Amino acid sequence: MAVLTRPRTGRAGYLPYLLPAAVLFVAVIAVPLAMNIGISFTRWQGVGSPDWVGLDQYRTLFADETFWVSFGNNLALVVAMAVLPTLFGLLLATALFDVVGKRYARTTTALRAAFYLPQVLPAVVAGVVWGWILHPEYGSANALLRFLGLESWTQNWLGDERTALLSVMGVLVWIQLGYPLVIFLAGLQRIDPQLHEAAALDGASWWQRLWAVTVPQLRPEIFVVLLTCTIASLKSFDKIFVLTRGGPGGSTNTPAYFSFQNFFEKTNVGYGAAIATVLTVLILGLTFLFLRAQNRSDG
Repeated sequence: MAVLTRPRTGRAGYLPYLLPAAVLFVAVIAVPLAMNIGISFTRWQGVGSPDWVGLDQYRTLFADETFWVSFGNNLALVVAMAVLPTLFGLLLATALFDVVGKRYARTTTALRAAFYLPQVLPAVVAGVVWGWILHPEYGSANALLRFLGLESWTQNWLGDERTALLSVMGVLVWIQLGYPLVIFLAGLQRIDPQLHEAAALDGASWWQRLWAVTVPQLRPEIFVVLLTCTIASLKSFDKIFVLTRGGPGGSTNTPAYFSFQNFFEKTNVGYGAAIATVLTVLILGLTFLFLRAQNRSDG
């Protein structure tokens, strides 16, 4: 006869479940982060023995105009990957849920999948396709402008300093839009319909219900989307690498790509590590501020 044993409780009972995650965290995150911080205090080319230079790499970094230009470019990418997708995603999700979804449920499902498709595409594939579309000679973007008789509007979209960053921002909005859309559609399903009904009975328009009822109810989802999309924008590397490689003239360079350049192209490993460390501190600081703001709003 089988004997039933009472499951272990307390800290010892959770250890088998926490141990694998803890080992992975130490091996994949903690140890590489500690090594990166240590290397940032050295001057090293990746071979031989590193030379300890203390804070010299950071002094050089904060006086480096290229770093500050790349940081400014990254602020533009925050707008493209966090602010605009959150705003457009909220409007599209509400329209699909309130207008399309109540009449054509299958259409809503198809549109949701279509908007989310760029999220599941490999970044390299999306970058190569957009590189073809925006090519100055045989790209479909300029071909369409010529077809419409707007040849004067044709541009070297990714090869001109005036348009390269805006073009990259447009591509990133297209890639990122599906993520907040799906999150907000899921959040809209938990809102009590009686809140909207009461607002409608009081004479509130669709826009008034959106800002007075929907947005406050979706505050947790909005915080999550803004935080994760902001972190993703600060780590932007793959799209920049495929589309422009930081050019032309550094107009699309970002701290993540600037760190890569110093690590692997210039073999200035210590300086690249310093850039990565500053970027890590920035991401941790933003995460702390977002979580603190969310806790205050919930309280």
